[in-house]
Amino acid sequence: MEAQQLAEAAKLDLAHAEALIDGINAAIVEAELNTPHRLAAFIGQTGEESGGFKFFVENLNYKAESLLRTWPTHFNEENVNEYAHNPEKIANRAYANRGGNGDEESGDGWAYRGRGAIQITFKDNYEACSRDLGVDFISNPDALETPEGALASAAWYWKKHKLNHYVDNNDFTGLTKAINGGTLGLSGRMDRFNHAMSVLA
Repeated sequence: MEAQQLAEAAKLDLAHAEALIDGINAAIVEAELNTPHRLAAFIGQTGEESGGFKFFVENLNYKAESLLRTWPTHFNEENVNEYAHNPEKIANRAYANRGGNGDEESGDGWAYRGRGAIQITFKDNYEACSRDLGVDFISNPDALETPEGALASAAWYWKKHKLNHYVDNNDFTGLTKAINGGTLGLSGRMDRFNHAMSVLA
């Protein structure tokens, strides 16, 4: 794939596409994005997850009412104001004692918060991604925020969870759930997919 084609398919300026193109081409090989359908789905999903390939790290700057709504088992009226608008404290509490993370004091929640073009979260997932890709994301988690790391981890996730199966069966709701856990942003994902298809097909 050429940078100009990526720019058109993902609605990016050319300089941004040029920064991403090596990562995209590596992802095409790794995740077997060998049909326009598969590649458009990857661009659509990762584009939506990363705000148009701008943000490769999770935004955890929640206000109090959002914390209560998003994580009602972790935050309540008694403690919420202590955490609101403090992303590091929020991550350390919300992600404590899960997915290989230690307790709140360990700092693992913040260290292993969502990163990459498909948000890799939790120490266990960072370790699996590191092992399979041969890159040490445990001691250097910020490497997942680079275009190369962000797209390599997304391709790894795509392949590991056999996401091409959903694409090949036109199951975009299932695909979104496999990535997001729900259907958040489904219409945006479909808009990105359809636009990419118009360029790639």
